[in-house]
Amino acid sequence: MKTSVRARSALPRTPLLRRSATAVGGVLCVGALLTACAGGDTDRASGRDAAPAERTGASGEEWSFTDDRGVTVELDGRPETVVAFVGAAAALHDYGVTVDAVFGPLVGPDGEPDIQAGDLPVDEVESVGSAWGEFNLDAYAALEPDLLVSTMFVEDALWYVPDDSAAKIESLAPSIGLSVASPSTVVEAIERHSELAEALGGDLSADPVTEARERFEAAAEELRQAAEDNPGIRVMAASGSADLFYVSDPKASPDLSYFVELGVEMVVPDDAPAGFFEELSWENADRYDADIILLDGRTGVMQADDLADKPTWAQLPAVRADQIAYWTTEPRYSHAGFAPILEDLAEAIRNADRVA
Repeated sequence: MKTSVRARSALPRTPLLRRSATAVGGVLCVGALLTACAGGDTDRASGRDAAPAERTGASGEEWSFTDDRGVTVELDGRPETVVAFVGAAAALHDYGVTVDAVFGPLVGPDGEPDIQAGDLPVDEVESVGSAWGEFNLDAYAALEPDLLVSTMFVEDALWYVPDDSAAKIESLAPSIGLSVASPSTVVEAIERHSELAEALGGDLSADPVTEARERFEAAAEELRQAAEDNPGIRVMAASGSADLFYVSDPKASPDLSYFVELGVEMVVPDDAPAGFFEELSWENADRYDADIILLDGRTGVMQADDLADKPTWAQLPAVRADQIAYWTTEPRYSHAGFAPILEDLAEAIRNADRVA
C-alpha cells in the first residue's frame, strides 16, 4: 500500500518511561526514566517517515488520519492489516474493529486475559510481543502491516514500541499515536479512539456502541451524585512496593483528574518531582489522610494482602475500615471500558464512611 506521512515538525523522540512492576503510581503508575527499551536491532534507518512496500488497500478511496503527534498518515485505501498495543486494540474492538495482531500484555500468568485486553478474543489475536522491550520484528514484518497503533503516555513516544528498534518498526508501516496522558482528558482520549475506530470501519451507530456511550454518561453522573451525597470522602490513589509507598498526583492522570472533575475529593501529594507520584518510605506512609485508598490492582503489583505485614499500612484509617478499592491504572479508553470504572468508584464512595 502506497503511503505518505506528514508531520507538523521533525520532533525528537522523547525518551520513554520504563514501566516498573513495583514503582508505580502516576498516569500509568510508571516509575523511573529509562534510557532505551531493550529488544531488536539498534540500527536506526529512516525513522518515522519511511514507507512500507506497496500493497492494494481495502478500498479504492484514499485514507488518512492525523494522530495526537500531529502526524498525518495517508494511504491508498483503508488499512487492511492493523497491529496495535493491547489497550488500544481493546478500545478499538469496543467500537467494532478487531486488529490483526497486538503487542503488550495480552494474557496473565494464569492464562486469563489481561485487564487491558478487555473483550478482545485473546485466543484469536496474534501477539508480536507481550513483555516490555520485547517486540518481535520478524513476526511483525511477516504480517506485512499497513498500520501500527499505540497509545502515548509521554509526548510523541509510542507505548511499548522499543526505542532502540522503533526506526525499523516504523519503516515497515506508518504509525498512529493516541494520547492517554494529561493534558488529554478521559473524554478526549475516548473520543479519539472512537474516531480512529470509525476511520478503520467501525460503526459508531451500532447498538452496542450507543448503549456503551449511554452507560458511560450515566456512570459519570452516578459518580458525581455519589460524591455530592457523601461529601468529604477523601480518596487516595496509591501503589505499594516492598520498600516504598507511592501516592499519585491526580493532575498527572486523566482518570484521576476526571474523578476530580466529577466532584471526587482526591489526595494531592505535596512533592511529586517526576510529575506523577510522591515516593514515601513505609515509615511515612501515613503522611496523607484518606477515607478510601484506590490501590493499583495490576498483576505483579503488591496487593492489600501482600502489604498486610507493613505496620504503617495496617494502621492507615482506610485499611482499618476495609475501604480499599481497585484502581484500574491502565484503563482502556472506550465508553464500554471506562463506564465500569466510574460505577465501581461511585459505589465505593457511596458506601464509605469518613474515617480519616
